[in-house]
Amino acid sequence: MGRLTGGDPSLLRRINSAVVLHALRAADSPTLTDLTRVTGLSRPTVEGVIEGLMETGLVVEAPPEDIETRRQGRPARRFRFRAEAGHLLGIEIGPHRIAALLSGLDGRVMGAGSREVSETACADERLERVRTVVADVLRRSGVARSSLRAVGVGSPGIVEADGTVRLGTALPGWTGLALGERLRRSFRCPVLVENDANTAAVAEHWKGAATDSDDIVFVMAGLSPGAGSLIGGRLHRGYGGAAGEIGALHLLGREVTPETLLSTTDKPLHALDEQAVAAVFRQAKQGDVRAGEAVERFIQRLVHDVAALVLALDPELVVIGGWAAGLDGVLEPLRGELARYCLRPPRVALSLLGEAAVATGALRLALDHVEEQLFAVEGTVTARH
Repeated sequence: MGRLTGGDPSLLRRINSAVVLHALRAADSPTLTDLTRVTGLSRPTVEGVIEGLMETGLVVEAPPEDIETRRQGRPARRFRFRAEAGHLLGIEIGPHRIAALLSGLDGRVMGAGSREVSETACADERLERVRTVVADVLRRSGVARSSLRAVGVGSPGIVEADGTVRLGTALPGWTGLALGERLRRSFRCPVLVENDANTAAVAEHWKGAATDSDDIVFVMAGLSPGAGSLIGGRLHRGYGGAAGEIGALHLLGREVTPETLLSTTDKPLHALDEQAVAAVFRQAKQGDVRAGEAVERFIQRLVHDVAALVLALDPELVVIGGWAAGLDGVLEPLRGELARYCLRPPRVALSLLGEAAVATGALRLALDHVEEQLFAVEGTVTARH
């Protein structure tokens, strides 16, 4: 995509370029006069920056407005940011499905696709399904693979900065997988891999239930729950990327696993068997006593897990997602129990993005990476340090 400086590495020129580009993205085909007024820069400076941005292909001259064409004299030149100058991908790699979202450089979704995958699929089969979904989305959207500028990926497990899955028990063959390296072979652009609960937290902050909150916890509720958190508007990963792994809290004196808690028989449920879990909740709603007791045990465990994070982080908002977001009877007990356990109970809300949360957050990951390049941004939500 090239640097914005046109070969001039000066910090001042990069700052001016970022300021003008921000103004262009926020406006509807502004004139040089408009940009001068909004940015506070001199007209010659704005003109120089615009010429440089046009050379990079990020800016193009826009046609004059209808009212201007009817006036006598030459209409003022107008310009627009070329969101189509590059494209971004957000990919979810889950136990049961692969999903992808495609956008331009403005983050607006222009293509989407998904395919089911078996929870028993090996790593190679799952990655092949990723390539199939991506190829299909690009083909249907008419976008060349070479146009991709960054790819974000949300995956279960503890993910290191280079995209290696240090621990991933949800997917076969996932622990130790060099996921980032494997995916980079398929793309000629940066590939950024993040834990799925973290990407979902970013997504809810960007476009979901947490757009008005900077201190949030997103809980991906399930038999092996995970959580992602934003502190002061920034994603909190922890030292080794293991922050929010509340699925391991049962090891602290609670030997009974969540799979056992939600079972109505003597046999534990499979951690990835969402249909079996949904059946227990459905039976409880229909009045089945054993199912009702199992659901109550599960909700109590979930409350304790979430309360541990709330007490540690004091978030303004807790967002509940994952499959539990679609099941009745989770939200109100959580609110009530958190009010009992927590010194300052947070607001509790269901995810607004549902199953699209992980892929949406992965897309934001890619957008943040590109914006760091375009705008010299140092404080993006997902930047690693």
